[in-house]
Amino acid sequence: MGFIYENIVRPFLFKLDPEQAHHLGRNSLMTISALTPLCHLLRSYNLIKENDSVKLFGLEFANRVGLAAGMDKDGEFPRAIESLGFGHAEVGTVTPVSQPGNPSPRLFRYPKHKALINRMGFNNNGAQAMLNSLSKNYDKAKRSMPVGVNIGKAKMTPLEEAAEDYVASFHKLAVQADYFAVNISSPNTQGLRDLQGASFLRELLQIISDENLSYAKSIGHIPHPLILKIAPDLSFEEIDEVLEVLLDLNYDGIIATNTTVQRPEGFRSREAGGLSGGSFLRQRSNDVIKYIYKSTDGKLPIIGAGGIDSVESACEKIDAGASLVQIYTGWIYRGPFFARELAKGLKSQR
Repeated sequence: MGFIYENIVRPFLFKLDPEQAHHLGRNSLMTISALTPLCHLLRSYNLIKENDSVKLFGLEFANRVGLAAGMDKDGEFPRAIESLGFGHAEVGTVTPVSQPGNPSPRLFRYPKHKALINRMGFNNNGAQAMLNSLSKNYDKAKRSMPVGVNIGKAKMTPLEEAAEDYVASFHKLAVQADYFAVNISSPNTQGLRDLQGASFLRELLQIISDENLSYAKSIGHIPHPLILKIAPDLSFEEIDEVLEVLLDLNYDGIIATNTTVQRPEGFRSREAGGLSGGSFLRQRSNDVIKYIYKSTDGKLPIIGAGGIDSVESACEKIDAGASLVQIYTGWIYRGPFFARELAKGLKSQR
């Protein structure tokens, strides 16, 4: 399967504009999602289960491999994601109302580095559209794979009012989310990464946490797991500040890491945006995971992301201290059955 993708399918897709290829893939996955018998057939082949599954955040994951946010921006095809061997999917990033994102072109491939640069800018159809899609196509009451909802700030919302956006999306999607990932680390919404700083972070995360507890109390249920997604470009001192807040507020975990605004030596592109994939991000995210694990004595669960393009690189994330991993760029370069390969490889390492 991998040979066919890498030698026939990928060369065809890579002749297309990157965003055009993304839409083609999206449409294909939506078609698969609509064909329930096909989903069952694919799932029976692709799904690699851990011996006792992976229990984290009060949820059960069939295996350690998840799809990172950014691929399924509107929650349109998580059923297909499950059928292709993933143990969880993160949808979004979603904002309270729809927004078009940044102008095109805004997605670029770098095959030599197995990397992408994107400056999409949280293009999505809004929280209500995601709610409708998840309710119709992969309802929480019936699903067998955890779905996280990645929430962010709209482009036009001032930083001082950012909490209102996160809370609005939380309330709209709480009925369908298995966990929430708070995205303050995308480099493609102006000023967003400032929310990682001390002047905004504690208040923002406190507000989201309070809303989560209040909502849980109102419906007589346990609170949703809350996870923060951070940038790989933070210094270790800045990471210390983030960790202090997360531990003080009893957040459930952290995703390390998002894309980077740095560029490796010899990388000649001048395109702005977040770099994903490649050995440069792979190493930086590994270093961040190791630092977080050591700094928290392993008490804060970590989802590792960044530069995973092989079983070896996925194992590096687990060895560094991650409990789960997420892929995006590696999936584009390695093909639809790459999650199965990773899950099988990680299982054999246990």
